[in-house]
Parts: sequence; structure tokens; C-alpha cells
Amino acid sequence: MANSPTRILLIYTGGTIGMIKDYDTGALKAFNFNKLEKKIPELGQLDCSIDTVSFEEPLDSSNMDPGHWVKIAGLIEEHYETYEGFVVLHGSDTMSYTASALSYMLEHLRKPVVLTGSQLPIGDLRTDAKENLITAIQVASLQERGRPVIQEVCLYFEYKLYRGNRTTKINAEHFEAFASLNYPPLAESGVHLKVNYEALYRGSRRKALLVHKELDTNVAILKLFPGLNKEVLTSVLNIPGLKGLVLETYGAGNAPTQDWFVSALKDAISRGIKVVNVTQCSGGSVLMGQYETSEALRKIQIISGADITTEAAITKLMYLLGNKVSAKSFKTIFETSLRGEMS
Repeated sequence: MANSPTRILLIYTGGTIGMIKDYDTGALKAFNFNKLEKKIPELGQLDCSIDTVSFEEPLDSSNMDPGHWVKIAGLIEEHYETYEGFVVLHGSDTMSYTASALSYMLEHLRKPVVLTGSQLPIGDLRTDAKENLITAIQVASLQERGRPVIQEVCLYFEYKLYRGNRTTKINAEHFEAFASLNYPPLAESGVHLKVNYEALYRGSRRKALLVHKELDTNVAILKLFPGLNKEVLTSVLNIPGLKGLVLETYGAGNAPTQDWFVSALKDAISRGIKVVNVTQCSGGSVLMGQYETSEALRKIQIISGADITTEAAITKLMYLLGNKVSAKSFKTIFETSLRGEMS
């Protein structure tokens, strides 16, 4: 008896991958995903049945916001029992933020959610859209012993599959647009698709999918720079309603040691603002106390982001604040890896 094809749901949110050029006018228009297999006949070689659902209005990913993340998570929740895997087509600019947010929102996920996109539209001569889409669908359909091989939110781009909450967009021009500098790829596509089994995330086996839809956006990101003055820092920390701040520090978590700097942060923390220390370096980790310039931050109980990305840190803040995590346990929970987002 032949196995039935793996059922994949393609969720199109917008972005370059879903655009096609009108060669008469040169303008880009939205691609009709119901004609997907006509445009990409190679999909017929995959043992999949593919259904598509699209946002009514395709969204440039620069306009993506937490309300849209809730919509994507809701679609996955609604169709979770019907499909073995999900592929989310998304603009590349904010894809790492969406992948990070979804990883927290989809607790006890046991199926693949693969985000992908492209740098060139699907109908372009030299497009990267076809390869990205075909392999993303192939990755989402991988099964062993009747179970999905991938059981997490990930991002596929230019021959590499990454854990979504470990990625950062590093290039607006090259096909290799993303990097995961603190975690190895989950799979690499060449002549063969090679899965790095040791890197895969495995959550709870017994629990049903739990979708979190409350995200608190009373958060901010502040990047340190030589010359940052007291007025700028205190004005950010005194934003009405602010509940959390991601502070992008130097190197291994280092910051100025001037009294005004440390005392402004200490005052904010005493008012209940959650301050997370992440490094502004592309790779590496915060190690507070390694140098004197981070010892003061450690003493005032700033949260260590370890090797988390800024994208994963800001979305984790939104998620934990939205979940009303108690002040007492907030630091401990943030410093714990929830979905493989930090080492």
C-alpha cells in the first residue's frame, strides 16, 4: 500500500517571492498561487499535496507587525491537524523577526514551520524563488517513521535551513541574505539534502500545540554608540508605558561605566522595566562580568541575553510581557532557552 502524499499548507503573506513581472509594463503584480504547479512543474516530483492560503492584501514585510504574527499563528493553529507541514512565504526584510516571534508563540510545536522568500520575483530569469520554495516545501515534507523530521520554526534561504530564532538578515543584495552566526544550519541543500540531526530542536512530545496570541509591544531597542548622552538614554527609559528595553552593548556585553549611565539603568529597573543586554556584534555572546565595563551591569541585575539575536530578544520580551510573567521570575525565564534561541 503506497503512502499518501504529505500535506503541506503554503501561507503567502507577501514579499518579493510572490510577485511576478508583467512583461508588457515591467510592473510587479501578485502571483496566483493556485497556478503554482503550472509555474513550477518540478513540485510534481515531491510526494506532496500542496494547498495555499494567502493574506487578502499581500504585505511588504516592512509593514509586518505583531498583529500579522497572530494571524499567521492563527492559520497554523486552525489547520494544524490537517497538514503535516507549513511553509510561510514572507518578505526577507523582517523574516527573522517573524520567525523568532512564531517560535515563541507556537509552544509544543511538533511539525515544521518553514519561512522562506526570495531576493528576486518568481518569474525573473535569474530568480532564487524557485529553489527556495521547492526546497522549503521538501524540508517541510520530510518524514521518518511517520513523524516530521523538522519540528520547529525555521528559515530556508539559499541552500541553508536555519533555526528561525537564530537568524539575522545580513545582506540586501546577495542571494545569501541570512546568517545564523551562533548556531549551525539545521540542513544544507546541495546535490543531496543533508540534515544536521544533532542540531534539531525537540520540545515536549506529550503536549498539544499551545498558541500564544498576547504580545506586548511596549518595548524598545537602544544601540549604544560613543557619544550617547544622558538625555537620550533617560528619554528612552522614560517613554510612557515602556516595559522592556533591549540594550545593544559593545563586544561581550560592555557599556560605559559613568555614574549617570549606570544609575539611569538602575532607576529604570527599580521601576520594573526589563532591560536585556545583547551584543551588537553579529556573532558571539554577552558575558557580563568578564570585563570591568560589564561588571556594573551585572550588579544592577540587568538580564543577560547571552548569544541571543536582537530579533529573538525583542520578540521574546513581547512574548514574556504578553504572558504576564511575574517580576520575580522574569529574569530567570528570559535567561533560559525556551525554543533553542540561546545556547
